[in-house]
This record gives sequence, structure tokens and C-alpha cells, in this order.
Amino acid sequence: MSDDRRRFPARLPLAALTTLPGTYLGAADYLGWPHPDVPAPLAALVFGIAIVGAAFILAWAAEAAQVDVSAGLAIAVLALVAVLPEYAVDLVFTFEAGQEFARQGTCVPPPGEPDPCSLALANMTGANRVLVGFGWPLVVLVGAIAVRRAHRESRSTHEGRVVLAPVMSVEVVFLGLATLYSLSLPLRASLTMADAAVFLVIFAAYAWRLSKAPVEEPNLLGVSEWVGRRDRAPRRRWVIGMFAFAGTVILATAEHFARNLVDTGSSLGVDEFVLVQWVAPLASESPELIVACLYAARLMASHSLGTLLSSKVNQWTLLVGTIPIVFAISSGSTHGLPLDEHQRLELLITAAQSLFAVSILADLGLTAVGATTLFVLFAAQFVASVTLPGAANRVVILVLSGLYVLLAVVQLVRRRQIGARTARDGVVTPLPELARR
Repeated sequence: MSDDRRRFPARLPLAALTTLPGTYLGAADYLGWPHPDVPAPLAALVFGIAIVGAAFILAWAAEAAQVDVSAGLAIAVLALVAVLPEYAVDLVFTFEAGQEFARQGTCVPPPGEPDPCSLALANMTGANRVLVGFGWPLVVLVGAIAVRRAHRESRSTHEGRVVLAPVMSVEVVFLGLATLYSLSLPLRASLTMADAAVFLVIFAAYAWRLSKAPVEEPNLLGVSEWVGRRDRAPRRRWVIGMFAFAGTVILATAEHFARNLVDTGSSLGVDEFVLVQWVAPLASESPELIVACLYAARLMASHSLGTLLSSKVNQWTLLVGTIPIVFAISSGSTHGLPLDEHQRLELLITAAQSLFAVSILADLGLTAVGATTLFVLFAAQFVASVTLPGAANRVVILVLSGLYVLLAVVQLVRRRQIGARTARDGVVTPLPELARR
């Protein structure tokens, strides 16, 4: 047995240790155990660190599981488990919104109180926009720096352009389908079970399509490599144990993290919607961003962008589809999650950004120009949301949404031939054939 095979990775117990304070505080609150009275800002930090630590363990487990599943499906699984903290936090807000609706029959809060239904969508829309507007450009930047430092071109990064593998056309196509449907959401008065059914069908079709991909030898690193090199039975025990441990941490901490985050914003005079929309996603999305940067730094920018693209597909199908279901269970009714004007505008700009992102990836590549455009437009909407009054911010959202859609139409018209080929590959071409390209 080689030294690499025997050497236990110190990062695994360190990540586990970071989760213990938050896990104890959360479990103690649920079970009535004695625990210190921690101020909301410190509690939010402790619970947030626990969620990030758990997400790293989930990511390592998912990477090690690539030994037993196809490459495309492995990336999708990695993306899904890496954003579980995002799911947990957002669904906590959705559950609380449903309970409030069950008590009052409305989501209109008392004066001075946060709108629970707005918070339910704020985290989801913010996370999606952070992922595309910040995460995708970050991959291009890190990949370009890594290539320059290595003084050579990589297969997936050259001339400031990240090239996706042909099998990633599946992600592009299904993200496009979900995006086209999501453009109708701003016209609705509520997010209903019918919407949930459409998004979940798209996700199921996406997962089924990826399951047809051929199995390939994964390129593992660090903790995932150590776990992946175990024999079959020990490897499966490690993977299952890591999943179970991280899942327990998230269950114990996600609701507390969300609650203390809102309380912290209130004490600092920060608008709760802005806080939940931008601050919470930075904690819940950080593990997948770090994993993506590690891939890019290792001259594997295609895997890096592919992971974030899969995360976007998961969030824009499975997460959006789950929200009405959780709201219905919590509220005890079939009434959909109510959407006010602010929420509809947030859905509009998120869907418009997604459409532009799909148009950029029509040729399975993200250039430096495309990445810069994504970041600049994202930065504009971020600054507007935290600095401008509500009426002015709504105008900015409408203008930026129109700009996103206009740029997307121009891109799709210019790339209509290659876009048609990508669409065909995404739904028709056998994946083993795409893997050989």
C-alpha cells in the first residue's frame, strides 16, 4: 500500500471540528439541553461556519462517489450536495412563510416586521444571481491565472476562454428549458404546485439523461482521493458516513442560521430582504465556489464551470420546484406561495440573467468578455439593491432585465446554428458519442 493510500487527510477532522460548536448549539436548542445565550451576530457566524464545514464534507463525499458513477452524473451529484446548505436555508424560510400564512391567511406582515414570503424567495433568487454573476466570472479569472502561472495552455482554458466538455450540452439545454418556463413566473400571483410539477419534471428528465453517460476514471484530490482509493466496502462506508454526518449538521444548524441572520440584520438596521438575499448565499454557496476554484487552479476549468453550471440547473429546477411543496405542507393548504410586486421583479431579473447565461454558453464556452459582462451587470444590480430606495431599485431591475433579454436574443441569433447543434446534442445525441469528442 502506497504512502498516499495510508496517509489520513488532516482536513477531514478539521472540517468536522468546525461544525461541532454550531451543531451543539442547534441540537441543544431543539432538545432543551443547557447552552450559552449567544448574541445573534455571533450565533449566525457559528452556525454559518458549521454549514460551510458540513458542505465541504458533503463535497468530498460526493467527489469520492465519482468512482462508482458516470462522470456527468457525478458532477451533477457533487453540485447537488454542495448546495444542500442553500436548500436547507431557503426551505427554512419557506416553511416559516407557510406557517405564517396558515395563522393569518396572508403573508402581509405587521408594521416593522419582515415579510416571510419575501424572505422565502429572496435567498433563492439571490443565490442564483450570485452563482452566475460572481461564480462563473470567478472561474474564468482563476483559470486564466492558473494557466498563466503554469506557462502553458490547458485543454479547457485558453485565451481567457473556458471550454466545456461536449457532454455538458445536457446542462445547457435543461437550464434553457427551465429558464424559458421561469420567464412566465413574474406574470403570476403565486408560485403553485403546477409550477413545482413542471420544474421537477425538468429536473427528473435532466437526471435521467445524465444517467446514460459512460463511467470514467475520476480525477480526485486530497480528502476525496484518500476516500476514493479505499477498497469498495470501506469506501462506501466512508462516503455514507460523511453524508450522514454532514446531513445531521445541516439539520441541526440551518434554521438557526437563518433566524439569527435575520435578527442580526434587524439589530444593525439592515433591510432583512437584502441581508437574506446577498449575505446568506455567500455562506451557503461558498463551498461549491471553493471547489470550483480548486478545479480551475488545477487547470481543470471545464470541470470547474461544469460544477457551477450543474448547481445552477439544480437550483433553478429542483429548488424552485420544492418551494411550493414545502409551503403547501407548512401552510396546510394548496394555495401557492404568494408573489407581490417586489418578488415578481426579483424573479424577472433572475430569469433574465439565466437566459443571458444560457445564450453565452450556446457554443459551450465562456469567454473573458462574457464573464466580464456577467459580473458588471451583476455588480450593478447588487449595488442598486443595497443603496437605492425601493422605487429606484425597481426601475434598475426593469432596465437590467430588459438588457439581459436583449443581449440574450442577440447572442442566440448570432449563434443560432451552433446553438441548434448544442440543443440537439443535449437531448438526442448519445452521451457515449459526446464523451468521445
